[in-house]
Amino acid sequence: MISFSKVIFYSLKPIIPRRLQIFLRERIVLIKRSRSKEVWPIDPRAGRQPKGWSGWPNQKQFAFVLLHDVDTKRGQDKCRQLMALDEAKGFRSLFSFVPERYDVSPELRKELVKRGFEVGVHGLKHDGKLFLSREGFDRAAVRINHYLREWRSVGFVSPSMHRNLDWMHELNIEYDTSTFDTDPFEPEPDGIATIFPFVVRGKSGQPGYVELPYTLPQDFTLFVLMKEKTIDIWKKKLDWIVQHGGMALVIAHPDYMNGKQKNCLPEEYPIRLYEELLEYVKTRYEGQYWNPLPKELARFWKGNEKDLAP
Repeated sequence: MISFSKVIFYSLKPIIPRRLQIFLRERIVLIKRSRSKEVWPIDPRAGRQPKGWSGWPNQKQFAFVLLHDVDTKRGQDKCRQLMALDEAKGFRSLFSFVPERYDVSPELRKELVKRGFEVGVHGLKHDGKLFLSREGFDRAAVRINHYLREWRSVGFVSPSMHRNLDWMHELNIEYDTSTFDTDPFEPEPDGIATIFPFVVRGKSGQPGYVELPYTLPQDFTLFVLMKEKTIDIWKKKLDWIVQHGGMALVIAHPDYMNGKQKNCLPEEYPIRLYEELLEYVKTRYEGQYWNPLPKELARFWKGNEKDLAP
């Protein structure tokens, strides 16, 4: 559950200037980073393979999964450029939209699916209030299920990784991404300590869904808050995941990518950094990775659930 301090923050957030929000988060991240060296970017506990694990399809060494959370209308306007980049590098990805924060383009959603990408639901309003109460969540779940059905989506990505994995059984989903193996910089910093998917089993006959934790640091954290100028942290973590045969799942936001040869705004980073990640995977690990859509990975995992220890 979200703490009382978080309730106060999200109540005041609309009146706090965005630049001040970023400045405060930068200071907090700086402090937490110095205290988290033993668990970030790598938590050694997360490398344990599930009991009974027999490997990825076609004997691939690791899974490489790309998610794009589209937080704003500005981000939506950049989706086609990002889609073209993923496509040019030979990758497919998920684009998740916020249904009631901006007008989500039906034409864009259809184009994404037609070109082999996946569309998901990213919260409802992206206001930090989805999990404040069970009553409020249940009301929102009705709306979220409406968009899942209308968009023919089967996946949910929670904004800011706010979560209650039990409540989310009310969503008509096959998978969720609201957790991470390790990320002490998130509002709810408790990590799952695994670089593998897992099934969140339901109660009273509920079928359960697959949880896909992200395992590479988010682009916003690295390049906006930490102001990293290279992808060295991404590469270090990715290499470690490959060694342990896990799932490298990254969330990269078009909102914060600058695809033009101009100076970046305070909340932007050069899109070439994301492109470098794709190129690194493609060249260093050619033939070793499986790049499924999240729904494909979730169905694979659910199909093998009986062979894995709980």
